[in-house]
This record gives sequence, C-alpha cells and structure tokens, in this order.
Amino acid sequence: MTALTRPARLAAGARVAVVAPSGPIPEERLEAGLDILRGWDLDPVVATHVLDRHAEFGYLAGTDADRAADFQAAWCDPDVAAVLCARGGYGAQRMIDLLDWDAIRAAGPKVFLGFSDITALHEAFATRVGLATLHGPMVAVADFLKSARAQEHLRATLFEPESVRTIASDEAVPLVPGKARGVTLGGSTSLLAAEVGTPHARTSARGGLLLIEDIGEEAYRLDRILTQLLRTGWLDGVTGVALGSWVDCGPYDGLRAVFADRLGGLGVPVVEHFGFGHAEGTLTIPFGLCAELDADAGTLTLDEPALL
Repeated sequence: MTALTRPARLAAGARVAVVAPSGPIPEERLEAGLDILRGWDLDPVVATHVLDRHAEFGYLAGTDADRAADFQAAWCDPDVAAVLCARGGYGAQRMIDLLDWDAIRAAGPKVFLGFSDITALHEAFATRVGLATLHGPMVAVADFLKSARAQEHLRATLFEPESVRTIASDEAVPLVPGKARGVTLGGSTSLLAAEVGTPHARTSARGGLLLIEDIGEEAYRLDRILTQLLRTGWLDGVTGVALGSWVDCGPYDGLRAVFADRLGGLGVPVVEHFGFGHAEGTLTIPFGLCAELDADAGTLTLDEPALL
C-alpha cells in the first residue's frame, strides 16, 4: 500500500459544497452547520437535493440518482475546493456506481470529508481515484454543531494541517503495545465488511494502519464483522490498528474481549479509545497517508501534513 494524492488545504473564501450521499438532513441542523463554515470564512453551497427525503424509503436523502447527481455536480464544479458530507446514515453504497469516476478523477484532487456510512466513499476514492480523504465530523451532525474540540481539530486540519501532524487522544490505552508504520485507512467496520467482494473494493488492507469504529453494533455483531474480515483475508498484512468510538455497541468490557480475541492474533499494535468516530469531540483522521502509530503513547504521527 502506498500513500495517496493529497489535495490542497483550504484558504479564506474557499467555496465548499455540502452534499447528502446517504441519509436525510434536518434543515435546522444543516443551517447551524453552514453558519459554522461561514464563521471560518468559507463559502458553503448546498447541493440541490440535500434536504430531499425519498418517497418510499425515508432513511434516504432523496433518490439514488439525485444524490449521485448532486455529488457529481459538486465534485466536477471547478469553483468548489472541497466536498463535505452533511451526514451519514445509510445510502452511499446505493449511489456509488452511478457516479462517473472518470470525470471525478479528471476534475482533480479536492478535499473530501465524512464518516460513518461515508466509509464506502472513502474506499471508492482510495481505489478508484487514488485520493487521500478526511474521516471527520460532518456539517449537520450534532457533535460538529456542539463540540469545540471537533470543530477546532477539523478547522486546523483544513487550514493549518501542519499543526496537527501528530494526532493524540488523552484517553488512548494500548490493547497490544508497540509501534507500527503504514498507510492510514478505515472507517466503519460494518461498511468495510459490506464492501468486500464489491466492484473496485480492496482485496486486502496489507500495509495499512487500520482505524475503525462503529455505532449500534452489539458485541456479537462486531465479532461477526471482524471474523468476516479475517476469513476473507482482508486483514492480512495490516500493520497496526486504532480503535475509535463504539457508541450504542454495549458494555465496553464485552467489546474489549472481542477486540482482543479477533485482533490480538494479528501480532500488531492495537490501541483503544483513540477519539474518532461517533463519540463526542471526534478527531479528524486523514486516510491514505503514511504514518506511525504508537499504541503506548496514544499517537498517530503523519509523515507529512494531511493537505498540501
């Protein structure tokens, strides 16, 4: 696994597009998120169908075709410097293959931000475009609206990425001690497992530093997800693992036992409570960059800033 192309950092006045590839958006949360972006001296533009709700499947922000068209238009607009997801939920996988990836590649590197269900798009950008992306708080998600830590870490990553080359969590503890080097990747475990066997998916994460989290998955389901990744060989050659948040996944003692059982046999450093994902004050994690994970110190140090 090699490092991916980094997009340029944002500057004051940059135009950023807000899209909804997955679930529907509460308008009041969207407006609050846009106000934060404007406070950073950005110029946010909202895609046409962001506030849509699918007539039959209320968990989708409009039809697959409309969500894909919004995404395509935003990415291919030469005046747009970044495409920011409004929220996750479910639905990104349904529209990925409706996108013109040749046109997206031709439009050049841009900042892409999201997490949770957006994991599917992080993987698509890595495998189809070769682009480094940002796993971080989304525009209409409660944590971004309320958490100063989440806002500041994202703002620093976007505008002053050299200031956050070392990402640290005060709560981090080693499950398996040690240091490891590799290329960062990851996201939601359930989405990573769901991608296995789909067109353009990675056949393995060999050479990667895997950063994973999830929400609403009980211990036995996380066991099943990790077992699936083990049985398919997807985890073969992973160099280290950082575990983020596991909101609504049950008592953590039970989760820790699953992680120790399923990941301890990889023979690589594993760190817990790394502070990214669905938890309060989520950190922004660049994907596609060479880095060193220190499980004992609870740090991820990037070889170079996330953005140029």
